[in-house]
Amino acid sequence: MNTFSEKLTPMVFLLVRLVVGYMFLLHGTAKFFEFPVSMTGGNGSVELMSQYGVAGTLEIIGGSLFILGLLTRPVAFLLSGMMAFAYFGVHASAETLFQPMLNHGELAALYSVVFLLFVFIGAGKWSLDHKLFAKNDTSKA
Repeated sequence: MNTFSEKLTPMVFLLVRLVVGYMFLLHGTAKFFEFPVSMTGGNGSVELMSQYGVAGTLEIIGGSLFILGLLTRPVAFLLSGMMAFAYFGVHASAETLFQPMLNHGELAALYSVVFLLFVFIGAGKWSLDHKLFAKNDTSKA
């Protein structure tokens, strides 16, 4: 017999995946299209072959795939690594390594661990992964 929380698990996975994917996607649209805000101070979008351009591309494509729940585990692995790089390579310094509020890296750190979690738990039952590839999927989520 399923408990109430077990019945809600697929819905919660979907909700978290949608919110995280949408917010991540917005970081990419802000970089390229200055929507919903300008990431460049209003001087136009970032260059495609720059560090921010590569990040924006991964944010748009990865966020979209994450929302759909398509190729979730490999996408989450890639995005988790990207966000770990953002934290350790861009935000953290030797003095602020364990002080994300001071180095403004708390969002990168949170995204990194949330994506890492999805590497292990997958997208859940309400996803394209489950619809397309669930022949051997025994997860309850």
